[in-house]
Amino acid sequence: MENRIKELRERKNLSQGKLAELCNVSRQTINAIENNKYDPSLPLAFKISETLGFSIEEIFKYKERGK
Repeated sequence: MENRIKELRERKNLSQGKLAELCNVSRQTINAIENNKYDPSLPLAFKISETLGFSIEEIFKYKERGK
């Protein structure tokens, strides 16, 4: 899955640490998601979406690995 979290987070002037705090996860989790090393759980994806104020479809795009 690809995402636009970094772009949208920066647009809202949020650090990785602040977004992590608002979503009740570690900064490392946000970093791993932004770098496509970890796909968030559905509840976390919804929390990120709610926190950033964008729809899930605006933030996440499904892409098969290796393509």
